[in-house]
Amino acid sequence: MASSDQVKRYLAYWFQLGKPLVLNDGQETLLPQPVLQNNHYSPEFEACWNRVLEFDGHRCYLEGTSQSIHELLSSQWEIESCARCAMPVPMVSLGAQTLDCPCNDLNTWPNNELPQPRSPIDSQAQLNQIRDRLLKRATSPVPSPATPRKAE
Repeated sequence: MASSDQVKRYLAYWFQLGKPLVLNDGQETLLPQPVLQNNHYSPEFEACWNRVLEFDGHRCYLEGTSQSIHELLSSQWEIESCARCAMPVPMVSLGAQTLDCPCNDLNTWPNNELPQPRSPIDSQAQLNQIRDRLLKRATSPVPSPATPRKAE
């Protein structure tokens, strides 16, 4: 089952590649920009996500896909990595499915020369982890080399 956080991440990644969200059976599209702001999602992205939640995901889907966000939040779907482009894609938990990825209609994707879409990163937390590892290494006793054995 795809969690709400996984579906939110799925949308954020595809928005970064310019894929809009279709609402009300095609009456409206949303493509929040920017998606990321520092170490969290942007207010524009959060407003879009709240809009999806207002609809409970019904009649909302990523352009180029056939699954509604409501379906993705059900127990029938999981979010996995596409074998072609490594982007998050919905997959049926049980049973057969088509192998369509939203990247099918992106002529320039995958492109390993461009930065890959990503989730927000807490830079301060990452720096604190690096600092803690360095401090731990600096305060650890250095093992002494083994004394060579004399040949008899």
